Amino acid sequence: MPEGQKTVCWISSARYSQPLDAAASRKWQLLAGLTAYDIRVIGFATSLRPRRFTEHARFYLLPQPPFSLLRYLVIFCLAPLLLAVLIFRHRGAIIVAQSPFEGAIGALVKSFARLLGLRPKLIIENHNNFEEDLFLQRSIPLKGLYRALMLGAARFAFSRADAVRVISSSTAERARHYAPALPQARFMTFSDTDVFLKMERRIAVEAAEDIVYAGVLIPRKGVHLLLTAFAALDHPRAQLHLVGGAENAAYAEALKQQAADLGIESRVHFAGAVSQHELATYFAAARVMVLPSLSEGLGRVVVEAMLLGTPVIGSRVGGIPDMISDGENGYLVEAGNEAALRAALRRVYDDEDDVAAMGEKARAFAEDFFSPRKYVEGYRQLFALALGDKNRDGMYEATKTR
Repeated sequence: MPEGQKTVCWISSARYSQPLDAAASRKWQLLAGLTAYDIRVIGFATSLRPRRFTEHARFYLLPQPPFSLLRYLVIFCLAPLLLAVLIFRHRGAIIVAQSPFEGAIGALVKSFARLLGLRPKLIIENHNNFEEDLFLQRSIPLKGLYRALMLGAARFAFSRADAVRVISSSTAERARHYAPALPQARFMTFSDTDVFLKMERRIAVEAAEDIVYAGVLIPRKGVHLLLTAFAALDHPRAQLHLVGGAENAAYAEALKQQAADLGIESRVHFAGAVSQHELATYFAAARVMVLPSLSEGLGRVVVEAMLLGTPVIGSRVGGIPDMISDGENGYLVEAGNEAALRAALRRVYDDEDDVAAMGEKARAFAEDFFSPRKYVEGYRQLFALALGDKNRDGMYEATKTR
């Protein structure tokens, strides 16, 4: 490690392949440009085989069991040991935990390190409504006990943190609830926006007829509401593309049955998980992207769709209202309100001039809201906050808020 570099140890439950996929490679390549820092990443491999390799950053990947409960056991049993070794061996200056729950691991290691004379700083990232989102994704046994353990871990983490990274006004508010005095840096999760900026629209937005949903298929995303609204839409040539992996297999099957029951199965296409380039091609041919979430931290697909000049209909939850100005670059609807969603879809098809103007405003907003440069600068400021180089009462925003 070059003299003067500070070691940053990342810990998350993210899965990484070897080699990294295109988006992950671009993200860590950009962060490697923070040459004052030596970045080491703890996460999960894509199989039961642990891996260690270097690609822009140094990766230490835990074996990934097939069941979520086993994954929790692996990360809470093995990650603290691995993180402690990295902190002690490389004199780690910063721990970045990519949720409050991994933050509990970071807080534990930080406390232990202090006993041995080390002073690593702890950053907690808050990307969503961590109190509720898991319970909106799938059925959880012993829900009350699980919730108590989760929130206890989050409180422990926040009580020992030195800075917080948030991605929206709603996640900033939740972080302040737990840690009102901690400095915050606010910027969007990474997107390889070059893919979307370089893509040309295949069909002008006012001439396009198709609708795209982008995101994993889980109950929290409200895709069942979209199917009902789409079935009532009086545009028989419109196709609905559901782009995203079936993270909740039972819910995905229920959606297919719902489409059949509504008589729209021939017009609803389950695309599955796709690359960023493929996602851009869907947006480039869409009249509108719809994100009918019941809860959402931010929803970076909103920005990605807008970069292709595609207006967005989104729920008025989480960080979505930070990006959509109702009637300007898309429409906002109340979460769970199928009638309002149906009305918004109809409005998108009613006036070609309006939707064309919306598309232009959407692209202009997205280009201003996020860039790789702002993402890297966000982490530069975040690390400075954690290390005490900035006013601890301030907030750095790498995204333009309205």
